[in-house]
Amino acid sequence: MKRVVEYAHVVESHKPYIAVLFIQFLYAGMALFSKAAISRGMNPFVFVVYRQAFASITLAPFAIFLDSKKAPPLSSGLLFKIFSVSFCGLTLSMNLYYIAINFTTATFAAATTNIIPAITFIMAALLRMETISIKHVHGIAKLMGSAIAVSGALVFAFVKGPPLKFINWNQATHDDHIQDSSMKGCCSREEWIKGSLLMITANILWSMWFVLQGPILKQYPAKLRLTALQCFFCCIQSAFWAVAVERNPSAWKLGWDVHLLAVAYCGITVTGISYWLQVWTIEKKGPVFASMFTPLALLITAIFSIFLWKETLHLGSVGGAILLVSGLYGVLWGKKKEEGKSVRNENNADTEITLESITHH
Repeated sequence: MKRVVEYAHVVESHKPYIAVLFIQFLYAGMALFSKAAISRGMNPFVFVVYRQAFASITLAPFAIFLDSKKAPPLSSGLLFKIFSVSFCGLTLSMNLYYIAINFTTATFAAATTNIIPAITFIMAALLRMETISIKHVHGIAKLMGSAIAVSGALVFAFVKGPPLKFINWNQATHDDHIQDSSMKGCCSREEWIKGSLLMITANILWSMWFVLQGPILKQYPAKLRLTALQCFFCCIQSAFWAVAVERNPSAWKLGWDVHLLAVAYCGITVTGISYWLQVWTIEKKGPVFASMFTPLALLITAIFSIFLWKETLHLGSVGGAILLVSGLYGVLWGKKKEEGKSVRNENNADTEITLESITHH
């Protein structure tokens, strides 16, 4: 019985870690399905609308029945906050991302997305939601880990190096040369700068969404309803955006093909399940912890690409992966040490209060 209790305690303490790893696997699948759908002609703005619609429909029954006791009354002020956060963190972020990718490259998009943890850490620190203390080892570990993780993600995306022979699928190096050339000459300098600024803006907005979930959860602790509301607002907002951009009615048609499969997967599993898991993780561990695992989606996608599309693994990618994982470990170690120290301080304070009350009595 004691072992069962201990096992249950271990599982309970590791739930946030399991949740964020599962989220990144979902995001890796999203990259594969989204690429397949959009490369076959689906409008990306329409894609966002359908994916959010699927998420809203999927989450609505659970939000209504499971969160009925947790949901406080929705005031007009709180509803406006949720609407605004949805617009900035979801609608603008997603649509700006797809606009920016037209002016840059997929490689650049993947690399800049992995800067989100550092942006989130800076925002949380400025808002005093995350502590930075260079006087303690855990503070240095968090700072150094963030820098190493971001550096590893950039190395993974940009530095190829020689191919590794033991996983060489005999892919022609000519294709790599074409890809590199297209990356350099895909657009004019003005378009590249425009796309880069839009991509950075999209990542800042997504980081802001991470940070703002904490304060909203304190006012509205019903996580399922909060997630469903944000998905619904994003769907409506994105629909206005898509109608303004795409005037062709045929672009909105869905058949029994990869388009339907992609929007269903992204809407139900990614936008629905992962958003709820992210909100839950933010409530348990904070915004920085939730965002620090974002670079793992790039690694998971790359691993699937190796076996599904027989892509060649390069030395630079392996070096970047090692740096990335090392940086993540450093940040998580620092967070764990910091949490352990705060728990000890609370226990000591409780002991002092108890002793003081005994002395007075």
